[in-house]
Amino acid sequence: MTSRMIGLALGPLAFGLTLIAPAPAGMAGEAWLVAGLVAWMAAWWMTEAVPLPVTALLPFVWLPLGGVMSARETASAYYAPILFLLLGGAFIALAIERTGLHRRLSLAILRVIGSDGGQGRLLLAFMVSAAVLSMLISNTSTALIMMPMALAVLQGGGGALARPDAPGVIPPTHGLYGALVMGIAFAASIGGLGTIVGSPTNGIAVQLLDDMIGLEISFAAWMALGLPVVMVGVPLAAFIIARVQRVAAHDFDLVAARAAIDDHSPWTLAQKRLVPIIALTFIAWMTRRWVAPFLPEDSWTDGTIAVIAALSLFLIPDGSRENGRSRPLLTWREADRAPWGVILMFGGGLALASGMQASGLATWLGNALLPLEAVPLFLIGLAIVAMVILVTEFASNVATASAIIPVVASLAAALGLGPDAILIAMPAALAASWGFILPAGTGPNAIAWATGHLTIGKLVRAGLVLDLVGVFLIVGLVWAVAAIG
Repeated sequence: MTSRMIGLALGPLAFGLTLIAPAPAGMAGEAWLVAGLVAWMAAWWMTEAVPLPVTALLPFVWLPLGGVMSARETASAYYAPILFLLLGGAFIALAIERTGLHRRLSLAILRVIGSDGGQGRLLLAFMVSAAVLSMLISNTSTALIMMPMALAVLQGGGGALARPDAPGVIPPTHGLYGALVMGIAFAASIGGLGTIVGSPTNGIAVQLLDDMIGLEISFAAWMALGLPVVMVGVPLAAFIIARVQRVAAHDFDLVAARAAIDDHSPWTLAQKRLVPIIALTFIAWMTRRWVAPFLPEDSWTDGTIAVIAALSLFLIPDGSRENGRSRPLLTWREADRAPWGVILMFGGGLALASGMQASGLATWLGNALLPLEAVPLFLIGLAIVAMVILVTEFASNVATASAIIPVVASLAAALGLGPDAILIAMPAALAASWGFILPAGTGPNAIAWATGHLTIGKLVRAGLVLDLVGVFLIVGLVWAVAAIG
């Protein structure tokens, strides 16, 4: 029996038990029912028994039927201001891809960092490029964009042997061949930690923490804590990958490889017009807290800024014509590729968290975890991050964040941490995207594996080391930056 079939049966069974078995001492009946719903959704999310967005619909059915919240209240819980930040960010990302700006950015970084030096520097150049892109667009899209460039470099440096599609030829996996594709995959995942829009899990964590314990993390505050993890994590991952792949022990024609990525095409008018929009959007996000007091209360949000930027994409022409009319930077046909399923899944997590709050389950969980107050908070943070990293290796990042962040929020509330809740909440949020071991564990890993240049042994070895180091890296850096701030 497959894990999918097990999850398909286990989820409803766990929920059914809460309907017939008595609730634990001190827990209300509604909270016990929501606990069953949490188990059901976790089982389906982690095994992907049904499509992830479909699982997100369960709260709308069972929270009203269980008397926890009305249908109107449950429906409203599916929507939050941060959804507009994610949607606006998705539109910007689609415009970046449509105009080809992503490729020009990658080539610029590669020229700056990889213009000279050895294989290690070329590896780092590709990883930095992937990480920067991943702060703006999804990690999977980043990997899809960067991987063909990497394969062109490998082909340029090694000729026909680097072509996975060559008949009768086994793609080489040694040295830079495996390191480059693995590095892009790892860096795409790490880079997404740098901004709220870099990964859906970031937005989920931000909204859940705001809803449950009133902990507001702005775009700028997230970058202040997440960017150091990216800045340290990418070079660290490059070092680990280079050692595991023994890059220095294998020859590679770097001159031919660099020539393979040289590009002399001129900037298009669309690219020139898109760059100022992105720059102004980031400036607005970073200065929001200083501008907001001069405007009506709660009107100048990160989501408001994202939507204004998104609207401009449909209004500003890109300099070309389509069907006899001036073409905007983004059309609705292109924008309709936005990750609607992720947004629905995001809403399901918010609705579940609202059910936990309304039923009293969140308070009960927090009180049950009170014995942890005797443990130093730093050790609690390490334990939580280790648990999240372990879970996210086997479950989707979004599912992990949706299931675990509410528990972390409940613990923070029970311990009365106040603003210090960020010391365990932020590391947990970052850890939800820190999984590198399995080929199918993340979209970037799957894309790298499909090139044929990876071996399972080296992927597991590098991923395991990065997972273990990540536990201390994430907690340590968040605590250090918070102490400075």
